[in-house]
Amino acid sequence: MSTVKVKRALLSVSDKTGVLEFAKELEKLGVEIISTGGTAALLKEAGVNVIGISEVTGFPEILDGRLKTLDPHIHGGLLAVRDDEKHRQQIAEHNITPIDLVVVNLYPFKETISKPDVPFAEAIENIDIGGPTMLRSAAKNHAYVTVVVDAADYDVVLAELRETGSVEAETKRKLAAKVFRHTAAYDALISQYLTAQVGEELPDTYTVTYEKVQDLRYGENPHQAAAFYREPLAGTGNIATAKQIHGKELSYNNINDGNAALNIVKEFTQPAVVAVKHTNPCGVGTGATILEAYHKAYASDPVSIFGGIIAANRTIDKETALLLKEIFLEIIMAPGFTEEALEILREKKNLRLLQLGDISRGEKADWKLASVEGGLLVQQEDAKQVTEADLEVVTDRKPTKEEIEQLLFAWKVVKHVKSNAIVLAKDSMTVGIGAGQMNRVGSARIAIEQAGEKAFRSVMASDAFFPMPDTLEEAVKAGVTAVIQPGGSIRDEDSIKVANEHGIAMVFTGVRHFKH
Repeated sequence: MSTVKVKRALLSVSDKTGVLEFAKELEKLGVEIISTGGTAALLKEAGVNVIGISEVTGFPEILDGRLKTLDPHIHGGLLAVRDDEKHRQQIAEHNITPIDLVVVNLYPFKETISKPDVPFAEAIENIDIGGPTMLRSAAKNHAYVTVVVDAADYDVVLAELRETGSVEAETKRKLAAKVFRHTAAYDALISQYLTAQVGEELPDTYTVTYEKVQDLRYGENPHQAAAFYREPLAGTGNIATAKQIHGKELSYNNINDGNAALNIVKEFTQPAVVAVKHTNPCGVGTGATILEAYHKAYASDPVSIFGGIIAANRTIDKETALLLKEIFLEIIMAPGFTEEALEILREKKNLRLLQLGDISRGEKADWKLASVEGGLLVQQEDAKQVTEADLEVVTDRKPTKEEIEQLLFAWKVVKHVKSNAIVLAKDSMTVGIGAGQMNRVGSARIAIEQAGEKAFRSVMASDAFFPMPDTLEEAVKAGVTAVIQPGGSIRDEDSIKVANEHGIAMVFTGVRHFKH
């Protein structure tokens, strides 16, 4: 790349953070400044000598500012290859002066569509045209033009200008790469918005963008590099926007497990506590208070909860905090913490506390992405809810009111357990969970063994149908009284027969909850 002394700069920013100070420093260095609209007004008011864009183009800003920089006098000054004699002759012939530094950021499209019920016309008006075009022109020609899209880079550029009057080639290349990431993200957000407006859910090309939250020490294992990104419009009540108010930095596994715990606790409207290990629940309980819910979640599996992650859907109070403090936990997540609870839990230096805010689950399902080698899988979140009205009783004995309540509780949990999944529940708490086995009866045996005596008079939930009656036979031996499952197997009648023979009530949901 050629060394280019910065003599002329174009500044046109929507976010004016730091731009006045930057412009003043450029002026001290003898750099001529071109500017537009509100940026020019700000600089002029502060006494910075500014050349208006119309003085360069010879054409006024028109169409409410929609058209001002799309002109050969601007883009010729950005795109000319300074080492090409033909280019030099052409810009001289057309009275075009090269522009060496471009500082541009874009109309606030993300901020605009973040507003509730923003009018479509307002969103469209905040799609920047001239800004991305200048950025792309300058970034393409970064061998000769320095381009800045982020105020955080002002100091870097100024430091190099003060030292040599130019910007290092490597710095220009890094800044150009940042520009193309920025414009790509900007366009991706616009395309997502417009695609949603016309109701296309799975378009021919799938374009998304994410913003880095933080670098992570490592991924699932120490030899794997990792970082955490969030959606630009992630909203509130999720792991990506949770506020960490105490403890060590979050790890890759913390974030993954925390997300799993949060998704489960969102299933419940009554006070609920969920304990998670390796993305699977190891204890879930509901009660009249968050303290009661925690007692049940802990009693579900007091061994596996050690080193786990806790999610609650109510504020953590003093009494609950005192119990939580007694065991080793990685994270406690909740909508909030009382001051007394915080004082207690902050005594544990490394315990991570995440404040979630409003975690009420909306009705609209999000799209979930999963990477595969060379591709991407996209599907709707499994947001299907089942109520008592959806249940089909397929056995001679109908479940009691209490059994229905426990069946629905277990169904909410089994939805979030890795397949093949079996959950045993009683008294609004899980008593046995079998996850991720290669056959369903294996998961049932694990859940029953974990439950021990608690399996007697419990209910069973299965995330998918029973391909044969062996799982029901295990339930009979354990003393299970009622079962909830999707139904749909060609051998459903075999399981129904076993249930009828032993007085077990069984209901079908017609909904499967595979989770891989």
